[in-house]
Amino acid sequence: MQECRLTANNLACQRGERLLFRGLALELTAGQALQVKGANGIGKSSLIRILAGLMRPLVGTVERAGMVGLLDERPALDPGLPLGKALAFWQRLDGPGDAELAQLGLSSLLEVPVRYLSTGQKKRAALARLLSQEAPIWLLDEPLNGLDTRGVALVEALVAQHCAQGGIALVASHQPIALPGGAAIDLADFTA
Repeated sequence: MQECRLTANNLACQRGERLLFRGLALELTAGQALQVKGANGIGKSSLIRILAGLMRPLVGTVERAGMVGLLDERPALDPGLPLGKALAFWQRLDGPGDAELAQLGLSSLLEVPVRYLSTGQKKRAALARLLSQEAPIWLLDEPLNGLDTRGVALVEALVAQHCAQGGIALVASHQPIALPGGAAIDLADFTA
């Protein structure tokens, strides 16, 4: 896996007239994971978007070394396509990486249109896309939503494996998740 690093310095985020957080700093290097905790609406998704480069912070800087893979509430899979074709579309764009569809419980669903998949199945399909990207930096926004106990254990194992192979994982979640090293920050500590 390529070298990776994710650093944020003195980040502040404002949405409309509301200052969500300020003074946030973090630094992650190869093999590290971090959970960002906080109540709904506190700014976890906004932080993920800032770290991914999809949104500008009010102040502060973000530095990334390595490709970013993003998993958020939108699986970015065409709801009209069968799952296999929807994943194949992204594989042509993302590269030849190969996700273990059997491990993710998706092998028997390849002919099922994405719109008929359950929330948990869509989440696992989004994980398949993330795995095939082979990005060293994972930004996971509420990855446990819609998953049963087995699905949660699968996400925890995938994150542990990714970090063991030299990747970085930043997980924004209000739900408990076992991460390598157990590091966590609460966005409530950075509110105005």
